[in-house]
Amino acid sequence: MITSDVPVFLLTNSMDKKSDRLRDLAQLFLRLGAAGFGGPQAHIAMQLDEVVVRRQWLTTEQFSEGLAICEMLPGPASTQLGLYVGYVRAGQIGALIAGLCFITPAFLILVFLSWMYFRFQSLPQLEYLFLGISPVVVAIIVGFCWKLAKRTLRGWMGGAIAIATIVVMLALSINVLLMFIIAGILGLVIYGPRMSAPPNPPVNYAWLLPLLPTMSLTLATVGVSGEVLALSSFWGLERLPDYALPLISFFLQVGSFIFGGGLVIIPLLEAEVVDHFHWLTRTEFINGVALGQLTPGPVVITAAFVGYKVAGVVGALIATIAIFAPSFAFIMLASPILSRIRRSPWVRAFLRGVTSAVIGAVAAASVPLAQTAFTQDTMVLSGVTIAIALAALVALLRFKTPAWQLVPAGAVMGLLVGTLIGS
Repeated sequence: MITSDVPVFLLTNSMDKKSDRLRDLAQLFLRLGAAGFGGPQAHIAMQLDEVVVRRQWLTTEQFSEGLAICEMLPGPASTQLGLYVGYVRAGQIGALIAGLCFITPAFLILVFLSWMYFRFQSLPQLEYLFLGISPVVVAIIVGFCWKLAKRTLRGWMGGAIAIATIVVMLALSINVLLMFIIAGILGLVIYGPRMSAPPNPPVNYAWLLPLLPTMSLTLATVGVSGEVLALSSFWGLERLPDYALPLISFFLQVGSFIFGGGLVIIPLLEAEVVDHFHWLTRTEFINGVALGQLTPGPVVITAAFVGYKVAGVVGALIATIAIFAPSFAFIMLASPILSRIRRSPWVRAFLRGVTSAVIGAVAAASVPLAQTAFTQDTMVLSGVTIAIALAALVALLRFKTPAWQLVPAGAVMGLLVGTLIGS
């Protein structure tokens, strides 16, 4: 296992030039980033096959240690695992190359899809497509909550935190990040080491966890208005003076608190970009989540869709860099101590509290999204969307159908139903 401060790349044969290692990393992660459909578990499985079985860059123990560290950290675990592989293989520059190459294909695809969506948004055919896609997204969110709850909730206290989060989120307008921090503190109280612990307890590294997000719990309010923001120009340069800082501030905080999986981005985004900033309508938001599911990369690439609406291609780039920056920082700057942090009982307790709140927050966020997806012009269309959602949920939970296959299937159903009823 990688438990020392000396990365493997310093111990490799001197004949293996660093430039060759960087080239190999770039080629591999560009390919994985372009073909990585199937979600984070598929990404992790592909990386295991490539870097352990085929290339033998890491041992199984090294890979498992890296995966455990990445699953502990906030952010998309599969992307962070790629960063970790790059770090082990070629140091910090290797981590940077691996991460950028893994993200770039999904970013380019989503920017193109965003342009297409806003360019043809008013066409009835596009409305028909999202008639079927939106309920599928709701099913994906509900299925995510169910699977995460089954995997992580142990005991009634975790369930109580999740239920309390749902109630608070639906009843009050409260910052989601603040909810996560409160839940983490509750986790320290409930699950942390007791006062009767033996002398000389392990060093407490828990302070590192909320370091990035607690730099500023108050989001920048520049550019906030009561009306939904109009679409920017293609490049969005005219919006940068007013919106660059809010995009950077907001997505840095979101990227610092994606605990439990990429779909945690939904409550973090929905409350702010729809209800607070008014950057997107709720319909645009749920459609943007759907487009993010169609890309081969991590789900958090949905940030590029939001950035594109706000400030064009440049805004998409800013949002993407900001939301991934915490992941890069954790892996590239803190790798030597992450294995020790992972073993801290305080960190484990904090994460147990946050994960319970994550389940509640995502569940609460699905309620207004479901209302948007299921509220149609006629009772027949509303019934159809509910049926599509239930069918997608069964396919997801019972038959393990991946989300990237369900979204196109929903689009086909929506187009068929819309065409039949529209004609």
